[in-house]
Amino acid sequence: MARVVVVGAGLAGLSAADVLSAKGVDVSVLEAGDDVGGRVRTDVVDGARLDRGFQILLPAYPEVVRRFDLAALDLRPLRSGAFVHQGGRHDLLADPRGGPAAWQGVAAQRVLGFTDLLALAGLSARDWLGPAGAITGSVDRTTAAELKRWRLSDRAVDTVLRPFLSGVFLESELTTSSRFFHFVWRSFARGGAALPAAGMAALPRQLAGRLPEGAVRLGAEVVGVRDDGVDLAGGERVEADAVVVATDGGVAAKLVPGLREPAWHGVTTWYFRSPESPLRDPSLLVDGDGGPIVNTAVVSEAVPSDGPVVQASLLDASIGETAVRMRLAKLYGTHTGDWELLARYEIPHALPAMPAPHRFRSPVRVGGRRYVCGDHRDTSSIQGALVSGRRAAEAVLADLGPAATLLA
Repeated sequence: MARVVVVGAGLAGLSAADVLSAKGVDVSVLEAGDDVGGRVRTDVVDGARLDRGFQILLPAYPEVVRRFDLAALDLRPLRSGAFVHQGGRHDLLADPRGGPAAWQGVAAQRVLGFTDLLALAGLSARDWLGPAGAITGSVDRTTAAELKRWRLSDRAVDTVLRPFLSGVFLESELTTSSRFFHFVWRSFARGGAALPAAGMAALPRQLAGRLPEGAVRLGAEVVGVRDDGVDLAGGERVEADAVVVATDGGVAAKLVPGLREPAWHGVTTWYFRSPESPLRDPSLLVDGDGGPIVNTAVVSEAVPSDGPVVQASLLDASIGETAVRMRLAKLYGTHTGDWELLARYEIPHALPAMPAPHRFRSPVRVGGRRYVCGDHRDTSSIQGALVSGRRAAEAVLADLGPAATLLA
C-alpha cells in the first residue's frame, strides 16, 4: 500500500488527506501546530467562541457542498446583505428575497440611487442565474474596473461596495481579480453566508474526523521535503512514496525550491463583550463613511454566546483599542467604554493577494513525487483551499497508479 505524507493540517492538507484516505492510501498528516485548521481556528474565551480573524462560510461554494456534511455543521445564517452606516444613518441593503424587512430596507435606504440599484440588480442576476463558465471565461480585470464597467457610480462603490468587499478581499483598492469577485458574489447570491455553531474550526475538525485514528500528528515540524519523504525538526526522517506540501504559501516557498511566496493581505480582528446587544440583527455592518473598521457584527446574534459578542475587523494593525472603541461607538450609536475586551487577533498573513489577472488553477505537481496545494495555488478562499487539496490528491492517485488504490 502506498504511503503519502501530507505536510500541514489546514483545509487544503485535510482535503487532500481525506481524498487519499478514502481511496485506501496510508496517509500521515504532519502538523507543526498544536491543532488542525491552519488559519481556520476557533478559541473559546470566557464562554465565547472566537474565530482567529473574523471569517464566514459561503455554503453555496461548490466544494463546500461536495465535501462537508452541512447539517452536522449546524450553520447559523447571517442576513444576506449588510447595514451601511453613512452620515449618521443605518441603511439596510439586503437581498430582496429575504422578505418584507429586506424590501422595506431597500425602499427606505438613501445610499444607492435608482440607477445604481438597477446596475447592482443586473450584476447580481447575471452571477446568480448565469453559468459558471461565464465567470471563468470572462476577461479578468481589477474589481474596481469591473464595477465601473457595470456603470456603478463612484458613490455606490465608495459607500457600499468598497467597504463591504474590503472585508472579503482584505484590501481596499479593489485590485483583486474580477473573476474571483464574480465567483464570490455568485456564491453570496446562491446561498448567503453563515457561521457554524461551533465556530469555523468545525470545518477542519469534520475533515480530520474522517481520517483513521493516528493519521494526524501534531507538533511535527517539517524542515525538509524529499521525493521519498520528509525531514522533521530534531532529525527524524519520515519515508513516503509521495509528499504533499499543504502549508501556507510562505512555508511552502521555503520547503519547495522554485516556489514563489505570494504577497499577503492581513487583518486585525477585535472581539468585545457588550452589556447588551448594540444591533439585534445577524448582519454585517459596514462603514460607508470610510472609517478604519471594514466590517463589524454582533456575532452572538447568529451564534448564541455567553453575553453579546461584537467583532470589529481592520486592515490597519497599528490602530489602537481607544480608536477602535470610538469608531464602534459611532457605528452603533452607543457607549463602548464599558465593553469588555475579549481578544485581539493580528493576522498579517490572512489571505494571499489575488491581483488581476489571477490564475485560478496553478500546477500542483512540483517535480518527482512532490506536490503542493493551498489557497495560494487556487483562490484565496475556503473553496480554493479545498479544491487545491483535492486536485493534489487526484494527481498523487494518478501518478502512483494501482499501488495507491490497493485497499480501495
